[in-house]
Amino acid sequence: MKRYFSLTLITTAILAGCATTSITSDDVAKGYNSIQADEIAKHVKVLASDEFGGRAPSSEGEKLTLDYLTKEFTALGFEPGNGDSFFQEVPLVSLEADSDMVLNIGGKDYQYKKDMVMGSSRISAQEGIENSELVFVGYGVNAPEYNWNDYEGLDVKGKTVVMLVNDPGFATKDPDLFTGDAMTYYGRWTYKYEEASRQGAAGAIIIHETAPASYPWSVVENSWSGEQFGFVKDNNNMDRVAVEGWVTVDVAKELFTKAGLDFDTAKAEAAKGAYHVDMGDLAATVNVKNTIKKSVSYNFIATLPGSKTPDEHIIYSAHWDHLGTDKNRKGDQIYNGAHDNATGTAGMIEVAEAFTKLGKRPDRSMTFLAVTAEEQGLLGSKYYAANPVIPANKTVANINMDSLNLLGKVKDISVVGIGKSQMDKLLATAAKEQGRTVSGDPKPSSGGYYRSDHFAFANMGVPAMYAGGGSEAFDEETANYRKRMSLVLRGCYHQPCDRYRDEWDLSGAVQDLQLFYKVGFDISQQTQWPTWNENSEFQRK
Repeated sequence: MKRYFSLTLITTAILAGCATTSITSDDVAKGYNSIQADEIAKHVKVLASDEFGGRAPSSEGEKLTLDYLTKEFTALGFEPGNGDSFFQEVPLVSLEADSDMVLNIGGKDYQYKKDMVMGSSRISAQEGIENSELVFVGYGVNAPEYNWNDYEGLDVKGKTVVMLVNDPGFATKDPDLFTGDAMTYYGRWTYKYEEASRQGAAGAIIIHETAPASYPWSVVENSWSGEQFGFVKDNNNMDRVAVEGWVTVDVAKELFTKAGLDFDTAKAEAAKGAYHVDMGDLAATVNVKNTIKKSVSYNFIATLPGSKTPDEHIIYSAHWDHLGTDKNRKGDQIYNGAHDNATGTAGMIEVAEAFTKLGKRPDRSMTFLAVTAEEQGLLGSKYYAANPVIPANKTVANINMDSLNLLGKVKDISVVGIGKSQMDKLLATAAKEQGRTVSGDPKPSSGGYYRSDHFAFANMGVPAMYAGGGSEAFDEETANYRKRMSLVLRGCYHQPCDRYRDEWDLSGAVQDLQLFYKVGFDISQQTQWPTWNENSEFQRK
């Protein structure tokens, strides 16, 4: 296939006040065109192989992954990004709840995985709740900026709160309620457990529904069972609720009926305004026995030092981890995580290689960060944000790669969290040269901006871009392929069938990686730093 690179695309000055450079247009084009589908596939095949065992933190698969990243980045001429090391230690503790548990409510036992998944974030061999009164607290949100508090006037000490997933804007589609159909952080399961803990509850149960959660019950079964990783804290997480977990919507409806309530009516009331209601005489009992293992996992960090201001960094991020191996599972036990996120890790290697094709290093340093334990609640990036190797005031921008486009070329590129920063304009300029336009998040209700590692950088005040794929197929043949393959990908999210497939069309991933490369290069050469837009909730601290 003929490759081209327009004069506009290789222009290094896209904002006023850009610095001049001796890097030639041919050099930039070499980097751009070096990103190849077969190279992406090569890396994915290794990272998602059975040998790597699903790349769980603190496993043999982690060692193999880190060794592979070290080998690849060393061969490219990158330097260790953390002093003389490619690694940043991330102290973790894993808690694996004994699957031989039942949740008893109203005299009925509900079964692990089939009806519910329960666990505890407390670093304790045994935690539980006994005859803990149930209280429905709507969406479980306390948001002063939205004048919303489901806990107002309510004392939940010793009680177990039951709540809906997502936030009220999703249910009503009212653009003036929270952020309408776009999930806020208040809709995330992480927030709901945190708020329940702050309110002093004994237990916290989220009602699973596929549409507002954006994933089926099988994801809850696989993602919240087995080893669950967290940080080692001085208080052993004793400030968290004793038990946290999920129940299916069918179980929830049964419980509401037993309480003399109607689930659909209560759900509708919860979307109208702050809401809570006692669930009659219903009380919950469950014991959680934990196997506790403390370990150290690692973030990987490599740097190509800049030629003029090496202390200023553009950071590319991706998570290298996945769900590992479930030895108690029948059939295929390995969660290979090919799409999520061997593709992003492979893409990171490809973009890094593209920068080595330049005749001269970019003005600013290009740093590549592969983080651990994303699947456990963004732990690796959270740890990095709390212990940054590169200070926030020296981090110019972040470009995140998570689950690349496997559905072929598209005419647009989707931006999760569109409108938050100047990064959108930079992306739009580069995308125009591919004949593409910038579009918004295709599924804002899933809360994607709060579900990947760029979120940690945004909380640091660093403009962070999370983009990729699109919804408008390049041609009819691609459109037909997308319909077939999208069903496969959706069904394999956090499942053992997320394996490398020869039928993947990686041409769309190449498109996106070329844009990520170009945006990073342009930022590296500008005098001005990209900024957040005025309406963004993130600002430099």
